[in-house]
Amino acid sequence: MSLLPTRTLPLLYAIILLDVVVGAVVGPVLPDFVRGLREPQLWLSVGTGLFLGVQLFSSPLLGRLSDGYGRRPIFILSAVGTLLANALLLPVRAGLYFVNRISDGLTNGMYAAARSAITDVSAPDRLFRNLGMEGAIISLGFVLGPMAAGLLLTVLQVPPEQQARYVVRLAVALAGLNVLLSGWLPETHRQRNNVRGAELRTELGQAVNPLTLWARLQAKNASNPGIRRIVLTQVALTLSTGYYFYFVAFVSLGPLQLDARSISYLFMYFGGLSIALNYGFYTYLADRLNQRRAIVWLAALGTPVLLGYGLVGTSKAAFYTLVTLDCFTLSLIQGLLEGRLARHTTDADRGEIFGLNQAFQALASFATALVFGGLSVVDLRLPWAWFAACLAMVAWLAARRERTILTP
Repeated sequence: MSLLPTRTLPLLYAIILLDVVVGAVVGPVLPDFVRGLREPQLWLSVGTGLFLGVQLFSSPLLGRLSDGYGRRPIFILSAVGTLLANALLLPVRAGLYFVNRISDGLTNGMYAAARSAITDVSAPDRLFRNLGMEGAIISLGFVLGPMAAGLLLTVLQVPPEQQARYVVRLAVALAGLNVLLSGWLPETHRQRNNVRGAELRTELGQAVNPLTLWARLQAKNASNPGIRRIVLTQVALTLSTGYYFYFVAFVSLGPLQLDARSISYLFMYFGGLSIALNYGFYTYLADRLNQRRAIVWLAALGTPVLLGYGLVGTSKAAFYTLVTLDCFTLSLIQGLLEGRLARHTTDADRGEIFGLNQAFQALASFATALVFGGLSVVDLRLPWAWFAACLAMVAWLAARRERTILTP
């Protein structure tokens, strides 16, 4: 226990950072895996849908396991899974890309355990700040990943036909480092309630059934009013932030026609500004604001930004202007919702609630990937109207009272 204040939180942040970097570093080269296929933007979306969709059942399962056996084993399992999944990308083939998306998605549900672990070690007056810092760390990962890829390709002067292989090798090395860090992580969850095999089978059966997930959310809300509204708002936000996964397809295959190096620079700017704003916002402002009203205003102001992405044409200046406005608005919402949800958890059910929330996010992510994939085949600009409509729904849901939202 004496190690927790000085060692655990920095290690948690380091593990989350490396996990995001591993995912982000391969982002600029993912179009290479599907470029030879017909309608490559659709296949990129299918891969994203597979990656996010399998989290529908892996997230609550891993969250429940973290409540029963501790957070540390889940971190180790996820790190090993990420390492193996990225090793599958070493041959640059479309079939292995889809296998990677499924296998990596299975262990990506560890973020339920990560948020539970941060809450485990956070004093009540530091909870919003620490979870907000998690959002900033994720943004930093989106900077360092493309930055590492860009530096690797630039310094080594890698020819275009070899770029994907070099970047994937870097991802595998970083994933291996994360396995070591996960093994060094102290356990944060001392209240164990070991889960039997039958309970796990029941959990898995419930996780793949959206109606059962909804019933479980209703039950949690009955004993702790407010959870349902936060989770539903999180679902709407996830539907809108599906554009993070559409960015690469849009900027590489759309009018902007950015190459892997330019995509790296884009994410470096986006992530760099986001980390600075998230740090300042969650360090100095988040605890002093009415968080629900802040979500309403940030979502309302971010809606026209998402619409604008579809209208920039070939103008890089206009695109970067919108990216800047994006960082000042909707990019700040995630940590506010996570902090509000954390206040509704206890030591006994923290992993379960975060896992349930992530399962709904996975369902929303899968749905939005199908929608933007289909719309992109018709016109690459159309998905932005979908993302904007979903963000407007965030503002509406956050403004509503719990008793008026989908009551049974």
